Amino acid sequence: MQKKYISITHTASGTKLAEGPLGWGITSFEGNLYVSRKHLLTDRFKVNFIPGLCVYKFLYVWLDLLLPDGKKIKNLGWMYWLPNPLLPFIWFRVGLPRVHPALEIVEFQSTTSE
Repeated sequence: MQKKYISITHTASGTKLAEGPLGWGITSFEGNLYVSRKHLLTDRFKVNFIPGLCVYKFLYVWLDLLLPDGKKIKNLGWMYWLPNPLLPFIWFRVGLPRVHPALEIVEFQSTTSE
């Protein structure tokens, strides 16, 4: 059986941010990707405490990416801290835009024995 996977890399630094199965592990919703902690490959996302509000997904905060060379990519991601209970696939996950000039998103198929 073939399963779709996705890999997310910061293009300029080559830092791999996430990799996992497309579905519950990394969820695509409204043109964005929501990455569960299990599939996040870095601990370099830091909360910058700039809040945001979506009328139906509720309260979130922006995340900065701190690169190994000390540079900071401001507001690259976000996390819902008070999420809508009807949308469990966004709860406490790092949200990343699918279309962003600093990110390389690669989808690939993997053959598994499941």
